[in-house]
Amino acid sequence: METSEIKTVVRERYAGFAEQGTSCCGGASSCAPVSTDIGYSAEELRSAPEGADLGLGCGNPVAVASLREGETVLDLGSGPGLDCFLAAQRVGPSGRVIGVDMTPQMLDRARQNLRKTGLANVEFRLGEIENLPVADSSVDVVISNCVINLAPNKLRVFAEAFRALRPGGRLMVSDLVLTKELPPAVKESVLAYVGCVAGASLKEDYLAAIRGAGFQDVEVVEEVAYPGEQTDGLEGIAGTVRSIRVKGIKPAA
Repeated sequence: METSEIKTVVRERYAGFAEQGTSCCGGASSCAPVSTDIGYSAEELRSAPEGADLGLGCGNPVAVASLREGETVLDLGSGPGLDCFLAAQRVGPSGRVIGVDMTPQMLDRARQNLRKTGLANVEFRLGEIENLPVADSSVDVVISNCVINLAPNKLRVFAEAFRALRPGGRLMVSDLVLTKELPPAVKESVLAYVGCVAGASLKEDYLAAIRGAGFQDVEVVEEVAYPGEQTDGLEGIAGTVRSIRVKGIKPAA
């Protein structure tokens, strides 16, 4: 598919998730993993408003972000807002969290969820992660959860994250990568793409894109097999998909 077609398909699919209040990624018989299985604590999930967790993630980027009071956090592909709300609690009233998503229906759900929280330090903006609606050097931390794999041009996404970060700023993302190339039938599957599989890169290519954007000290801090039920119905990819949490630093000078 062309880039424009991919974005249209992804936007339509995630609009459906937002409107249904649920998600089902991967093959026809698979659904998202339970959030406590991918790094969220029961306490974190209880602290978020009902409807903020649609099971769209593959890790918990906030858990490795080491957020501090007063920092500004940018969430790429913020969906219904779960990671934004958790980050807002970490950075406190003096901090700020900006969620960016390209799907209007997701933004509507996130803003509805925000009204339930009473948080005054969170905002959601419509935009694409390849062209972030934020100023240069304006945030301290960039997080993202199982979204960058959906972007056809991942180097562009990481370059935009680098632009948005202040010198010394941190990138902390959870995402899906591959240990080997996918079979052609899976790679060409629309369902596999919006299910976060067909758009994934080889692990070494993904890390190379982060370094290519200018980040230093790039490190995989956690890597686990993606739950098997996520790939049901997709032939020939057993053990191919990995969930990783990666960090990188924008040089201070």
